[in-house]
Amino acid sequence: MLPAFIPLAALGQVPNDDIENRRRLTLEEVATSNTTGCTVQRRCVDERLTGKCIEYHNDQWFEFTPRAAGRYFVNIGSQKCRDVRGVQLVVLTGPPCQPATYRVLSCTSLGTQDDVFVTLDSLRAGQPYFLNVDGYLKDFCQFTLQVSGRPVGMPVSYFPPSPTRVLPTVGRVVELRWTLPDSLAAAPAFRVLRREVHQYRSTEVRRVAVRRDTYGRPETAYAVADTLPGPGTYDYQVLTTAEPDAGPAPVRLRQWWYAFDQPALPQPGAAFARDDELTLPLRKYPANARLSVVVTDPGSGRVLLARQLVHQPANRRQGLLPVRKWQAAGLEKIAVAITCHPVRGDFFTDKLLLAIPAPATRP
Repeated sequence: MLPAFIPLAALGQVPNDDIENRRRLTLEEVATSNTTGCTVQRRCVDERLTGKCIEYHNDQWFEFTPRAAGRYFVNIGSQKCRDVRGVQLVVLTGPPCQPATYRVLSCTSLGTQDDVFVTLDSLRAGQPYFLNVDGYLKDFCQFTLQVSGRPVGMPVSYFPPSPTRVLPTVGRVVELRWTLPDSLAAAPAFRVLRREVHQYRSTEVRRVAVRRDTYGRPETAYAVADTLPGPGTYDYQVLTTAEPDAGPAPVRLRQWWYAFDQPALPQPGAAFARDDELTLPLRKYPANARLSVVVTDPGSGRVLLARQLVHQPANRRQGLLPVRKWQAAGLEKIAVAITCHPVRGDFFTDKLLLAIPAPATRP
């Protein structure tokens, strides 16, 4: 795996920056590389083939030719990146540097630095396959890359957070429920993973054994509770485990996004919370960061409010939204996108789905 961290600025451009100098991989070989100093051969790529999945910035090229047909796994590990985002991977076939002939087999943007695998089914013996690796959203990364007959890490996630998937929670305790399908009845256990959206990697917070009756038949319904460590937006995933060197690859059964903000302490003289205001979770952002807040109707996508501000943590009223007009319109939830431009570092965007407080019944 990757040795001790080397400052990215100290690394030079890799030889396989251009497709003509692509690095040829053998099965099970672990290649160590980095994206620092890499450039893009614009004539050899076409972002229209991959849609919004890829934005080329500092890519490099690998090639793998299987000797036998079948299923293979691309294992990406030991990522050490400047930002949280990690690398992105495109697997394709076709004559080199002729984008019009390319056939894309897989397009993956990680968004984390977890060890992950990408499954490639039905590869043909003797067919060259090209692997293009880039820093996701202009990140700079060291990483390892391996084409293998068995997966390492967790299956890659194709579900980044979005306003319609983030679940607001008013307390620290969340309950996760999932079922075990018959097709995975041989799985020995589950891994429950958690990651706050700004953390580099996921943490295993639970390992749950598959329960079986006296006939060896597995139970299908499972539930666990977990306590959030603090305010933030959290990604939870439940994966099956596999026996070492045996059994099917791990499978993701469920994924959830939860948003939690610590309730603000009441101000002196405040006897009760207002039912016509909603408090945005701004406490997580650094002081003096420029924040862009866009509120939309999650049903229609219509913009309800756009606000720019410089975050002042002592000013609690910065995060207050008047909601009486939205209550009157019958809205129960709003989608909120908060883009943070910190004084130092790159910008990032959090997307939340927040419940509008019900109006109080007044005499």
